[in-house]
This record gives sequence, C-alpha cells and structure tokens, in this order.
Amino acid sequence: MFFSKKSNQRLPKLLILCILVSGLVIAPSVVEDNLHWFNKPVLEVSANAQTQAGVQEAQPKQSNQDKNSEEEKSSKSEGEKPGKLDIFKMITGALAGLVLFLYGVTRMAEGLEAIAGDRAKELISKFTTNRYAGVATGAVATTILDSSSVTIIIVIAMVSAELLSSVQSLGVVLGSNIGTTIGAQIVAFKINEYAPIAMFAGFLLIFLGKTERWKQIGLIVLGIGLLFFGLDTIEKAMEPFEEYQPFIKWMETLGDNTLLGAGVGALFTILVQSSSATVAIIVTLASQGLISLPAGIALMLGAEVGTCADTLVATIGRDRPAIRTGVFHLIFNLVCAAVGVVFAAQLATLAKWLSTMLGAGDDIARQIANAQIIFNILGVVLVIGFLPLIARGLEKLIPDKQKGDRQAEALAK
Repeated sequence: MFFSKKSNQRLPKLLILCILVSGLVIAPSVVEDNLHWFNKPVLEVSANAQTQAGVQEAQPKQSNQDKNSEEEKSSKSEGEKPGKLDIFKMITGALAGLVLFLYGVTRMAEGLEAIAGDRAKELISKFTTNRYAGVATGAVATTILDSSSVTIIIVIAMVSAELLSSVQSLGVVLGSNIGTTIGAQIVAFKINEYAPIAMFAGFLLIFLGKTERWKQIGLIVLGIGLLFFGLDTIEKAMEPFEEYQPFIKWMETLGDNTLLGAGVGALFTILVQSSSATVAIIVTLASQGLISLPAGIALMLGAEVGTCADTLVATIGRDRPAIRTGVFHLIFNLVCAAVGVVFAAQLATLAKWLSTMLGAGDDIARQIANAQIIFNILGVVLVIGFLPLIARGLEKLIPDKQKGDRQAEALAK
C-alpha cells in the first residue's frame, strides 16, 4: 500500500493511540498487583508450648516455607485453569502489540519510501532486462522497501506507464515473494530485547537530525524499534496460552487441517494488510512454543494468499497490462499455496532439515521462517521458465482493449 506524505500530520494522534492502548495493558497488571498486595495472606505460626526451645524456633520457619510453596503451587494451578485466564488483559495486550507493530511497519515503510522509493523505481526499470534479472530486482526492491505489496504496486504503476513489459513485471512479482521472507528470518533471531535501544536512537535522530535525510533515517530506526517492541508485547500477552488446553487444541487442529489454517492466515493477512506482519507474529508465537511447525506452515501459506488483496485493489481503474500483473500475482500465490497445502508434510520435513543444517536444531520459529524461504524459492524456480507462455496466456485471458472501446471511454470522460 502507498503511504501518503501527509501521514506525518497524523503522527501525534497515532502516538496518543499507542500510549492509550499501552496504558490499557499496564493498568490491569498494576491493579492486579495492588490487589494481590492487599489480599496477601497472613502466615500463621503455631507453636506448641510444650516443645523444646530449639524445635520451637525451627518449626515456624519450616511451616512458613511449606505454606509459601503450597500457595505458589496453588496459584499456578489456578492460573492454568481455563476459567482463570485474564482475557481482558490478554486481549488488550495483544491489541497493543499489534498496534505498535503495524505502526512501526508504517513508520519504517514511510522512511524507506522517502529515502529509497525513487531509487527502487530506478532499480526496477534499469535491471529488469530479462525475467531472471526481474526476479533478482524484485527480491532486492522488496528487501529495501520491506513490503512485497509496495513493490508490486510500484510495478503495476510502471506497467500502466509502459515502463515495463508484461514478462518483466511478472519476474519482479516472483522476486518480491522471495524478498518478503527476509523479515521473517530477522524476527526468528529474537532480537526483541534491543527494541528500546532502536526506539530511543530513532527518537533522537528525528528530533535532533539537522537534515531531512537524517530525520527519515530516524523514522526508519524508530519504526524498527516499534516493530520489535510490538512483537515482544504480543509475546508477553500470549504467555498464559502456553498451557491453556483449548488454545493448544485449536493450534493442533490448524496443524492437522492445513486448509483451515491457510484460511485463517489469509483472513488475518487481509485484516492487517501485510503478509510480513502475519508471518512475523506467527514466528514470534512459535518461538514461545504456542504454534507448532505444521500450524505455522498452514498459517504462512494463507498469508501468501491474503497479501494479494492489496495488489488487486491497486489494479482497479488501471489498464489491461497492469490488471494482468495483479491477476498473475493472485493466481501464482493461489496455485503455490494449494500445492503447499497438499505437500505441507514434505515442506515441514525440508524446513527441519535446513534448520538442522544451519545449526538451528529444534527452533520452531527458525523452521517456520525457513519453510517460507523454501516455499517461495521453489515456487519461483518452477514457474520462471514458463513466464513467456504465462504472459501470452494472460494476454488471451485479459486482452487489450480495442480502439473502438478506447474511443468510447475517451468520449465518456
């Protein structure tokens, strides 16, 4: 999606929104801690007057320790019961993390687009001499812009302006699917603890930067910090689900029914308008042990389909060549996702093997991130040789308008 230059005017409102939502997360925990302090049980010490002096001194200490351990065990067992979950705190925490994450992605994308947007267009136009160069260019541009949707929307605009041919645009679309996997790999390395440092550094660059370029760099750094801080907030909010049986059974259902998991992933991606956001959240929850590898792969496959929503919207009102680019993105992702659903077990095996080769071992988060890379690279390898045939097929499916139709449209305008 495109981010308007006027969005900086919404910065104070969005910051206030983040503060308010974060306050909803902090307030319940503060109140709960205070109530716990007031309701703290008084330890009862019983002493037998007829016991010896040494035993009389040791007995209260031992009884206190036993009672403390019993209270801790009982509190943990109560917290593990389904009815004892603080649903309000968990929902507000997850929403706060999601807001911070999406806001961070937006800020980072705006900074990247301001610094590298024009360069990305030049990169795409200069280095898409053939389909293979188009794949490489799409991967690099998506890595720079951190959004496959932005890359494809730029390509659609360039196709409309006749700056790219159909085959060149299809190659860039394929490359964008590879570039979008970089973010999941970064999230899988668990660098959330450094998020406050990035936020503070970005804040300083924005307010102390002497040039507009430094301010935009600060915006990028701040966005990265908010992104990972939001993921960390989501992770902490979801901690009670670690031993919550209904949630565990639901994740098992998504893992066993790959098609259902893909549907959930696609729906969530359409809602947040970012497959990178969906996969990042999946990887974060997997690092916490809340999502298994089969369930993560199913959700990831759905995210690959859900990301097509933005590009389809971007084709509205465009010429036929631009529409063909958007339709190709949808068909390619749908077909690949369908194949991925059928061979989900084999994909999981390959992801485990690659993770073992890279020294990740049983890290589910890394396995899901590696599964996404394998899935997208295999899809590109299998399709890239047929791009000329696919381009001709799309031209027959969505032919160019005849001269009479163009004249009629011109008169209508």
